[in-house]
Amino acid sequence: MEGAEAEAREGAAVAQDLQALGYEDFLEAAARSPLCPDFRALCARLAAELATLGALEREREEGAEALSAGDGPGAEEEFLRQLRRLLEELHCPDRALCGGDCAAALREPGAGLRLLRFLCTELQAARLLCLHQRLDPTPAVRESHGEGTEEGDGMVRELILILQALGLLRPALGTLASRLLWELHAKVSELLPSLPPGSLQPLLSHPLDAPRWEALESLCQSLGDQYCCRRCLLLKRLDLTISAFHWSDRAEAKGEAMKAVLIPIRETLTPESDVSIAHILAARADLSRLVPATSKAARRGTSCAINKVLMGNVPDRGGRPDELEAPMPSWQSRRDNGGGRKAGRHSWGGKKKKK
Repeated sequence: MEGAEAEAREGAAVAQDLQALGYEDFLEAAARSPLCPDFRALCARLAAELATLGALEREREEGAEALSAGDGPGAEEEFLRQLRRLLEELHCPDRALCGGDCAAALREPGAGLRLLRFLCTELQAARLLCLHQRLDPTPAVRESHGEGTEEGDGMVRELILILQALGLLRPALGTLASRLLWELHAKVSELLPSLPPGSLQPLLSHPLDAPRWEALESLCQSLGDQYCCRRCLLLKRLDLTISAFHWSDRAEAKGEAMKAVLIPIRETLTPESDVSIAHILAARADLSRLVPATSKAARRGTSCAINKVLMGNVPDRGGRPDELEAPMPSWQSRRDNGGGRKAGRHSWGGKKKKK
């Protein structure tokens, strides 16, 4: 019973992988015998795409194409021979499938599903690697701007984000920056009509002359200084909080481990702001909409599992002066200090008589 349930779960996982990869037409073939023609055709399609994406060596590509042999004489033996070579090339961890008698291994219960699961995961990984290579314009951009400079690295990072957002391919080696910018402009112009009307209205709508540029630079500098001051305060509080953790007895044995985790994170936190006038010019009008922090739209991005954790009883630390009664002064008898004035004619509360 447990074996049947495990096989059913494996079949559902394989069906989900095939749907994610775009092989919905082969769901029935996945449920058939591993040595039937439809099952072999599915394996051949997966292996052919792996070869196309460069997951196999060139001398193995012909072997991958040989998996698509038809139903003629010796088709099953050729399929098993090439399948064994394919699994060895992909370093399949399933030793039963990579063994000597591949036909006997595939006839075991669940062996076909394990084979399809392995091929699907390899294909998913190959697609991700291919996408990463296509979206990485580092060689072409660094050739134009120089490698190792701070300005060039910043341009590389920005262009990578732009290409990923627009879904463009990796530029060829030696592509000029001007050519790449023209392609970006053409792609953006192509996508603009598909946006809702008024969605890209600039937040700063007035034209900027020389006095306004100076005012904008002064305002940006002032806001940057305030942000730096507040961030310094928060970082100081963070440092004090971290140092307080080291005071406990349990932290003495794990002090070095705590530092190894916290120091790399702390070094990346700097008080300086990276917001510049370019961000202000690129801001859109929807940025000025004020949304309450407790609204449903805002809580979609800030809610997490920690919000549902309830704290237990904590010690009462006081801090409520309105609940405390002021102490009454105690009465004491007046004492003669010897050098003070005596009560009488010139008493403290009396007045001088007129002569």
